[in-house]
Amino acid sequence: MVGLLNFIAFLFVTGYAVYLFAQLVYSRYLFVKLGKKTAFEPNLKERINTVLVNVFGQRKLFKDKKSGLMHLVLFYGFFIIQIGLIEIIIKGFIIGYEFPFGAAHKYFSLMQEGTTFLMLCAVVYAFYRRYIEKLKRLQFKRDVKAAVVIVALTTLTISILFTLGFETVMLGHQPDFVYAPFSGVFAAVFSGIGTTAATVLFYVFWWVHLLTVLSFMVFVPQSKQLHELFAMINIFFKKVGPVGKLRKIDFEDEEAEEFGVGKIENFTQQQLIDLYACTECGRCTNMCPASGTGKTLSPMDLIVRMRDHLTEKGAAVTSRSAWMPGFIFGSSALSPSLIIESAGQETASTVEMPDLIGDVITKEELWACTTCGNCEDQCPVANEHVDKIIDMRRYLVLTEGNLPNEATRYFQNIERQSNPWGINRKERIKWLEGREDIVVPTVNEVDDFEYLFFVGSMGSFDKRSQKIAQSFAKILNIAGVNFSILGNEERNSGDTARRMGNEFLFQQLCQENIANFQAYNVKKIVTICPHTYNTFKNEYPEFGLEAEVYHHTELIWNLIQEGRIKPEKEVEEAIAYHDSCYLGRYNNIYDIPRKILKSIPSVEVLEMERNSEDSMCCGAGGGMMWIEETQGKRINIERTEQALRLNPTTIGSNCPYCLTMINDGTKAKEMEEQVKTLDIAEIVEKSLCSSGDKIP
Repeated sequence: MVGLLNFIAFLFVTGYAVYLFAQLVYSRYLFVKLGKKTAFEPNLKERINTVLVNVFGQRKLFKDKKSGLMHLVLFYGFFIIQIGLIEIIIKGFIIGYEFPFGAAHKYFSLMQEGTTFLMLCAVVYAFYRRYIEKLKRLQFKRDVKAAVVIVALTTLTISILFTLGFETVMLGHQPDFVYAPFSGVFAAVFSGIGTTAATVLFYVFWWVHLLTVLSFMVFVPQSKQLHELFAMINIFFKKVGPVGKLRKIDFEDEEAEEFGVGKIENFTQQQLIDLYACTECGRCTNMCPASGTGKTLSPMDLIVRMRDHLTEKGAAVTSRSAWMPGFIFGSSALSPSLIIESAGQETASTVEMPDLIGDVITKEELWACTTCGNCEDQCPVANEHVDKIIDMRRYLVLTEGNLPNEATRYFQNIERQSNPWGINRKERIKWLEGREDIVVPTVNEVDDFEYLFFVGSMGSFDKRSQKIAQSFAKILNIAGVNFSILGNEERNSGDTARRMGNEFLFQQLCQENIANFQAYNVKKIVTICPHTYNTFKNEYPEFGLEAEVYHHTELIWNLIQEGRIKPEKEVEEAIAYHDSCYLGRYNNIYDIPRKILKSIPSVEVLEMERNSEDSMCCGAGGGMMWIEETQGKRINIERTEQALRLNPTTIGSNCPYCLTMINDGTKAKEMEEQVKTLDIAEIVEKSLCSSGDKIP
């Protein structure tokens, strides 16, 4: 009779919980459906491999090894104990029930108890990390819901062991310390309470366990734990292709009323899945150069606020629909049929809500981003923060015309003279002045060439960066490379304009550059700028570019390997090497620059605490080279200080933007006399020079 009543109560409670869970999950699915549809590129092999590596292999989580191990235990432990959960549930209806595994059941029991104990240890460690050690990245989001998760998982694991322990006493069995060691301890402790008391306590903890499982199940869709459902979906459906490649705007679309994203529903559905996949782990914010130097931008907080805004707006769309009773934290579930009915009557765009830009996300946050990609590299669920920020910048620039004064000047100078300073475009060739030892022909002066050296605006007009271009040209001369330049016909690459939100200007420059390349039959392009390299290699092909693209460090390393240049002269420098974001995180080139430096006699390569994938941005990306920082500490100062802690004689780089920012940093720290700032090309040229040569 007890078993029957228990079964009826179980069916009622479980049925209602499953109903709530389904309603909540389905409502989030419909909220995502508010976004714009995008074409799905199958690439099944790549997508499945990504899921295997990042979901089942937990690769990103192991960037923090302690946290990674903890999460691995929780991730796999959760699946393992679900098998035992089924057996425990049946025990509530059939006293003493065991899966028909025969003699192997004792091993199943050991696996279940061992996994439960390991999960409990992982939960205790999670509590320690968050509330005792107070790990910095977890301080960004330490709210009530985080505590609920820890309490729920603790209750979940302990209730399993108590249930099994009291079952042993209830059945009059002897504690098994070999195959049921943890529940066996509880059974031994409570062995004298009698069968009746043990039976009552068995059912008490059986219900505690069941209600915890069901409550947590309903809690999941209303909290960050929703990532347990959306993370795998997000990783599978994330856009494929080059890292950080931006979506193209179709300016030929006559139905488009605005460009960029000014409303949450104007993001793509794939972008909205990101919001519900967020784990609120704080890894992105912890590595963000803007957040780390006192700016208001927090990538995690940005995603969370957008998620809450989407949930609020999705619910508002159905405000005239019937609501189900709220459950936890005031969240409610919607009737799916009524959502569908009301969606045709009232769309997200017609609902009065706080503005996405201005109310939910501030303009200061959007213009603080350096697009370094560190947030995305750290994210364990493949969220893409940068493209959302740029989409909102596009709205401000292209639709509202609301942008910083420095950005306005930048765009005007690019439009008029194709360089950020507004210097006469006919002076683009002047970077060669003062280096009579260099031979650099233009495309009009030669019949054929192997490489087009795309000097870029920094190499052409910035006095410090001109020296990088000169050193690289000298290296090409020594190696006997057949190359030429466009000279005054060269245009700005448009990369920075695109990252600042001016997609129209980018596409105009892109088309002009490609037309130039085609006119001169360019097959190979080499550039000293990682930003130009990235946009030529990864973004221009969508607009018709057909050419091999090289960063100057790639070509230098090839020349060294081929024996066409030989770094023989000693360069006695202790070099703190700085990885640029667009060569490193965007294009995964970390080893080549280091190999070049190590091939130079007497060079000592020093690694900063944040290096390679974790390297900190110099502060120039995303147009921030041209926009004044008004909040917190300057990013370039922070990065320079990190380098100076190594007591280097030189800070090395592979990017004109980085070199400029770090050079300014050494000046601000009054260290420019003691510590040089050099590009890899300049260091290599020093090693190639004969004793009579002198680097200007």
